[in-house]
Amino acid sequence: MSNLFAPCVGGVLSADIAVPEHERELRFYARVLSTGPHPLWRAEDLMNNLGMPIIGLGARSADYAHLPLQWMPHIQVADVAASVERALALGGSALMHATADDGTSQWAVLLDPNGAAFGIIPVIPAEAVPQGDGAASGDAAPPVGRIAWLDLTVTDAAATRDFYRQVIGWSVQHVELEDGGERYADYTMLGVDGNPAAGVCHARGANAALPPVWMLYLPVGDMAESLRRVEEEGGKVVTAARGDDGAYVYAAVQDPVGVYLALMPG
Repeated sequence: MSNLFAPCVGGVLSADIAVPEHERELRFYARVLSTGPHPLWRAEDLMNNLGMPIIGLGARSADYAHLPLQWMPHIQVADVAASVERALALGGSALMHATADDGTSQWAVLLDPNGAAFGIIPVIPAEAVPQGDGAASGDAAPPVGRIAWLDLTVTDAAATRDFYRQVIGWSVQHVELEDGGERYADYTMLGVDGNPAAGVCHARGANAALPPVWMLYLPVGDMAESLRRVEEEGGKVVTAARGDDGAYVYAAVQDPVGVYLALMPG
């Protein structure tokens, strides 16, 4: 995926959600994400271990009651107003659209034609990129909590690919796959810097049971312990994959109110 907080069109900056049972949800995420001897996430505020705000967990107030219970990635675009217009023309809808006093679009929350929610924001200025609290650099940098990957599984992946290509400005790289003897392609979506930003997948094969929502992949320090805590805190492990050594390499889970996300080793 693109570098953390990379200022470019198509770069995924962060994600947020407004949830009911906020205190219970906060405990769930704080416990599930902060495993391992050197946690990648801070349990007290869900920022990463450099104090950078990657994910936001808000209470579901009246102002946000109409938003779907999905993690919504914040994706940078060249022109928020133009992206909103293209989304509407392509069968999407706008849930929120913030404008300045002069009418300039500041950000928006959109639904694609599948009902997947996502936010769009202007490209952040390079000088505004957060550096964290005492962040190290180069090879000395510690592992940190971040959105490690992002993908969307849908029935019509080709149409969805084209929707986001036009709305976000992503380019596309095909990923050749096979299911039941039939070859097909999923899609890696690239930012303007050429780095992979997200995936758009067909609802088949290993992805057949996944819902049509943007799935955040959040790294944790100890996958086995995180999955144990998922169930201990009232969540559900939907599917989990192990490598040849028996260690977990990926898991799709639901939190206590039914929100989907994915965990992977940090």
